[in-house]
Amino acid sequence: MWVSKPIYESLPYFYLFAGAISLAASMYLNHWYWPTICFVVGLLCLVAGLVIWLKRRDYRNQDRRTSQSQDVQ
Repeated sequence: MWVSKPIYESLPYFYLFAGAISLAASMYLNHWYWPTICFVVGLLCLVAGLVIWLKRRDYRNQDRRTSQSQDVQ
């Protein structure tokens, strides 16, 4: 699946934002199981956003280091 670069780059931040909004909503909802549903969805979105952001950061740092070491040789 291919998406444009601005959308691809903003996905971790969207997940983090959606997770924060969902966690905030879980504090204010009192109907049926919505607080639990919002809490679980919010937690999953926060974890997914952090994982994607950290994996991209680590990959980019590793890629930068390998390209610098190849330039030196």
